[in-house]
Amino acid sequence: MKFLVLAIDFDGTIATNDVLNPDVRLALAELRRRGIVVILVTGRILEDLRRICGDLYFLDAVVGENGAALEFPATGYFMTLAPPPSEALLAELRAAGIEHAAGHAIIEASAADGARILGILQRMELPLTLMFNRGRVMMLPQAISKATGLQQALSILRLSAHNAIGIGDAENDHELLRVCEVGVAVNWGSEALKRAADHVLPGDGPVAVAKYLADLVDHGFLPIPTAARRRLLLGHTDAGQPLALAVRGRNVLVTGEPKSGKSWVAGLLCEQLILYGYSVCVLDPEGDYTSLEALPGVTVMGGRDPLPRPRDLVRALRHSDVSIVIDLSHTDHQQKMEYVRSVLPALAMLRRHTGLPHRIVVDEAHYFLQDPESRRLLDLELRGYTFVTYRASALCSESLRASQAILVTRESDAAEIQTLKSLCTCATRTEAEWTSLFGNLVIGEAAALPVTEEAQGDIRRIHLAPRLTPHVRHLAKYVDIPIEESRAFVFWDDSGPTGQHARTLRELAEILDHAPAHRFGGHLRRKDFSRWIIGVFGDHQLAAEVSQIEEHYRDTSSREAAEAIGREIRSRYDLSPVRARA
Repeated sequence: MKFLVLAIDFDGTIATNDVLNPDVRLALAELRRRGIVVILVTGRILEDLRRICGDLYFLDAVVGENGAALEFPATGYFMTLAPPPSEALLAELRAAGIEHAAGHAIIEASAADGARILGILQRMELPLTLMFNRGRVMMLPQAISKATGLQQALSILRLSAHNAIGIGDAENDHELLRVCEVGVAVNWGSEALKRAADHVLPGDGPVAVAKYLADLVDHGFLPIPTAARRRLLLGHTDAGQPLALAVRGRNVLVTGEPKSGKSWVAGLLCEQLILYGYSVCVLDPEGDYTSLEALPGVTVMGGRDPLPRPRDLVRALRHSDVSIVIDLSHTDHQQKMEYVRSVLPALAMLRRHTGLPHRIVVDEAHYFLQDPESRRLLDLELRGYTFVTYRASALCSESLRASQAILVTRESDAAEIQTLKSLCTCATRTEAEWTSLFGNLVIGEAAALPVTEEAQGDIRRIHLAPRLTPHVRHLAKYVDIPIEESRAFVFWDDSGPTGQHARTLRELAEILDHAPAHRFGGHLRRKDFSRWIIGVFGDHQLAAEVSQIEEHYRDTSSREAAEAIGREIRSRYDLSPVRARA
């Protein structure tokens, strides 16, 4: 992911004995020159910090008082996130002879007085917490921390903690490191903090931090955590062990046969990313992902409404807490092609400059990313794409080779299996084993290929985890794209074939509405409609509802049963006409 924010502690990390290391100051200046936002996150009272550092113009923002006070030096804007210290408490501390200093919201004292202070807080029933920081103790309102202050600063700056590196050294830096995408503890700091960090910065003082920052300047991307704290649960192996993908910058390929659950897998990953606070943009050709709108910060655009122009989409995605699903299910195929090919470069440019969205999902990717020229539509170096396709072999080779995680649902096509096997040079299983394993996957299962780090060099079969949002199948491909003639539903009456057949669900619903009722009796008794729906379209839920109608046919007329089946199809799928776009 793109590196855009440095959130760094002061005392013990970049300053010793109240002196900011000059090499660190030069490194911070170079980071800012390269467009990295530098935020100092400290327990210090801001007036005290100014006394030490002079003006604070070498920083983009300061989170002071352990998260309770914010200042933006360039504008002089200042705000507090907590009420001022209680005068009654200050009087009690003075009466007890406890030396202390009060800021805009914080009160700090010697850690040696912590027990006495706790007794005073208990007696006065004040909603304050104690935060120890080496030899000092800080009294703050509940829920105030370096993380809450940093999040507020990032919100004002329209930036995301998922593009941030946090660096600290002591007890009060746990929340700082936790909230940042990559949390770094210095080697000379708290042992507990080092155990909780993604990385431990080697060395023995602020000079080592200066060198680390100089290395970051030229990289441009967040370092990959050695121990990922955020994981996306895919499901469980046959042995009952959880299998989860670490959230990190990599491209993901989800592939398998039609109706095998690919969009379920992709939606499962999207749900968890969104709930972690990542920004996701889904290009949804068939309307598979619209139910994600039930999650916080998600907006569906398109559908029956005009598609957003690329510049309007980019403007909406400039907010780090926004995710967008572009529903293309009411757009004809050629216009889908043109739209997606116009949007992908705009998203790539936005992500290159702002780090947003954190992930771009392209469903039915084989339609849009077939030819070698499609490489120009993507920024594969930033590693933030999820490609979903039933024809991985049709994707341009660069997109395939750039996939660092590959998930497969049921697949029986030998050419597709061979394509997947060629991407896994570390694979040890035979081709027959690959064919057997993928062909035997059922709905609700997937496999992680050896190229996926979490698969540990083998194919891992996964029983998929449940989804929070429903999988809504109001897909245009099930409604309007005709199946082959040999799989059509052929209507018979007592005399034989009527000459009427349905190759789409729309055609079936229309025939049920208008054809003579005597044509349906035999089909209802044999439960032909539910068997066709599950056998051809794989829609178990709709088939179950239709099967119930067929079961109760003996209590109703053929016309009533046919109309009931038509209503079930319409309630499950969107049968409104596809409109051309202006």
